[in-house]
Amino acid sequence: MNVSSFFLDLRIAWLSLIEHRRRAFFLGAAVAAVTALLVLLNGLSAGIRSTLIDTATTLSTGHLNVGGFYKVTSGQVGPVVVEYEKVRETVLKSLPELDFTVERGRGWGKVVSDTSAVQAGIGGIDIRREGAFKSVLRVKSGNLDELALPNTILLFEAQVKKLKVKVGDAITISAQTTRGVANTIDCRVVAVAEDVGLLSQWNVFVSNDSLRALYQLRPGTTGAIQIHLKPAFQKDLGPLAARLRTSLEKAGYRLMAPDPRPFWMKFDTVRREDWTGQKLDVTSWEDELSFMMWTLSALNGISFVLMVILVAIVITGIMNTMWIAIRERTREIGTLRAIGMQRGSVVRMFLWESFLLGVFGAVAGAVVGVMTAGVLNSANIHVPLSVQLFLMSDTLKLSVLPSALGGAIALISVVTALAALYPALRAARLKPVDAMSHFG
Repeated sequence: MNVSSFFLDLRIAWLSLIEHRRRAFFLGAAVAAVTALLVLLNGLSAGIRSTLIDTATTLSTGHLNVGGFYKVTSGQVGPVVVEYEKVRETVLKSLPELDFTVERGRGWGKVVSDTSAVQAGIGGIDIRREGAFKSVLRVKSGNLDELALPNTILLFEAQVKKLKVKVGDAITISAQTTRGVANTIDCRVVAVAEDVGLLSQWNVFVSNDSLRALYQLRPGTTGAIQIHLKPAFQKDLGPLAARLRTSLEKAGYRLMAPDPRPFWMKFDTVRREDWTGQKLDVTSWEDELSFMMWTLSALNGISFVLMVILVAIVITGIMNTMWIAIRERTREIGTLRAIGMQRGSVVRMFLWESFLLGVFGAVAGAVVGVMTAGVLNSANIHVPLSVQLFLMSDTLKLSVLPSALGGAIALISVVTALAALYPALRAARLKPVDAMSHFG
């Protein structure tokens, strides 16, 4: 097929769409609606993943983490890293891809007020070095900077309601130290933050010094070194984790075997192992949040099923429309064949017609999808608590990625063209004489 023939087929297809613009408009609108739904589905999935990563990697985990366990005896285990500054030096030398690191204490205990009590994960934090932490949380009352003071605590709205406390009230934290001794500290509530989904249901934050005092730990001890990577390297977690493990082993540290579970699920396994002292554990944010990743998998599965249904609708609509078009244009096809158009050209004419219809409809649908996503994001639509647990946010957020947008346009355009293939082949087999004498 030469260039002139190509443009001729394309021009005939374009003129045919204009000639039958009413039918083309309705079919194009259907294609646009399907594309818009695809864009919104992809935007919802990407938005949830983005929110999950941004919130979780600020509140509870880094992109990579160097944590571990210390065993005073074979049966007494604590989620701590001793002499963490030396470990951090090895991390910095091993990973030039990192952006920054923070040290977080890890604990679990009972938070007790005058009227109630809740079990919670207790995170130790140095608020003076946690700019990202401040940007993610929305403080309802109090001053987050006061968390730098000793014996202070940050609570979330749901916890405040259960404990029936407010900023300025005193509460007690009770926990068991790594040596098996019960200990308590008194803390003053200095800030109350809005809930941020599932993670805020069981997490409270105190200063690192307060957490060390609770667990009677030495100053050079922390729970984990959270490693935040530069954006360009945040998808290379596997190779970077492997390199980090190798560097730590070469530096003389003992490491736990890779285990894609959050640290708090590993206690029973570590207790059963016959060793004492320190073992480090390198994990990713996906490991630490593996108990929540099923929500993304479920959403992606639902999105795939809906995408298949929508594509099937497009194929069925295009094929039915093309059959009707061929029946209506049988005499036209016969005339074109009689004046010399080959069968291949007839096929290409209908394929181009369907492809152009798909492209225009898909582009229009993509634009509508992007605009709708923008409107929904601007509206700050609040979602029920049951949905917040998985969105990691109290509002609906859609994130339309350029790659997903281009993929939706390409998919719908190609599917629309292929849907017309069989009707086009049937049209090309019509004999000119029979086609020209067709009525109806």
